[in-house]
Amino acid sequence: MKTPLSIDLKGKVAVVTGAGGVLCSMFAKALAANGAKVALLDLHAEKAEEYAAEIRAEGGEAIAVAANVLQKDSLEAARQAVLDAFGPCDILLNGAGGNNPKGTTDKEYLFPEDIDKEDLKTFFTLDPDGVSFVFNLNFLGTLLPTQVFARDMIDKNAIIVNVSSMNAFCPLTKIPAYSGAKAAVSNFTQWLAVHMSKVGIRVNAIAPGFFVTHQNEALLLNKDGSYTDRSKKILSQTPMDRFGKPEDLLGTLLWLCDNNASGFVNGVIVPVDGGFAAYSGV
Repeated sequence: MKTPLSIDLKGKVAVVTGAGGVLCSMFAKALAANGAKVALLDLHAEKAEEYAAEIRAEGGEAIAVAANVLQKDSLEAARQAVLDAFGPCDILLNGAGGNNPKGTTDKEYLFPEDIDKEDLKTFFTLDPDGVSFVFNLNFLGTLLPTQVFARDMIDKNAIIVNVSSMNAFCPLTKIPAYSGAKAAVSNFTQWLAVHMSKVGIRVNAIAPGFFVTHQNEALLLNKDGSYTDRSKKILSQTPMDRFGKPEDLLGTLLWLCDNNASGFVNGVIVPVDGGFAAYSGV
């Protein structure tokens, strides 16, 4: 795999959570292409193994490990598997996360006539369990892997990269749980950067804008591949007039993972959004 930057990660062990997904599998491949031994963690190990096999086929070192980022016992078992295969973690990429329809309203705006509609999911009928699941998947799904793997990263000039979202800067309509959870990830990134600053661990985050993934494909693309109304609205507010490609994130990732290039960068959340956050709409 060719990456936009070439950095030296030889001898480094990288752990990527959510590595069965579109973006995080690309992150794993990029780290491996630059010399890291990569453990691809995902709830669905068979999907992570597909990507690990692709890395090995290109001459890299990679293993797939089943892990539930909401269960500490599962993460401890994953940590042991990484230790047995590669040794202690040097780079932790917390990429696991996502949304769920139970934490989403049906409409962007509340109107008086909507309040008593039993077939309409409004703010007032959001499922608390669904909201909790989305929040926990994104926030606790970042905190718990860090608790488990960062123990092995002390005094190693180690690196943690979290995956936040542009929702953390400005919440999107219809998805309050996801937006709030990603805001928590950004805040936690800053807190953790300060907390870990005396033990040689830098902590930063990438905040992707709009990328087409398995999770949101049905919301952004019609069955014939054309853009949905929501996509058209997004692109009208994106000065670069397109969705991001996974490759667009790799330069930022590799920069943050290179102590020579970003050794004094700590506690930042880097937007990669095609100008979305900079555009006022006018």
